Amino acid sequence: MKIDKKKYGGRQKNTPNKLTSELRNLVKVIVSNQLETIETDLKKIKPHQRIELIIKLMNFIIPKQNSITGTEGEKIEFIITKGKTIL
Repeated sequence: MKIDKKKYGGRQKNTPNKLTSELRNLVKVIVSNQLETIETDLKKIKPHQRIELIIKLMNFIIPKQNSITGTEGEKIEFIITKGKTIL
């Protein structure tokens, strides 16, 4: 027997989560207030720790890239427009 999963109440589809946006704004404010001390703090730690921390922070700055998969012999076309690659 198939169960009909209709949504009743709650947020409508594609409505942003208010708490998530408020938390993101709070984190932005906290980080913005610490920008001057972050560089000083980074200089105080050992080089290998600094590199590890920078690599971890990059995940929040540079979006992760999706891999491209295809079948053998499949033609892949690349179009480059204004420095951006579009598949």
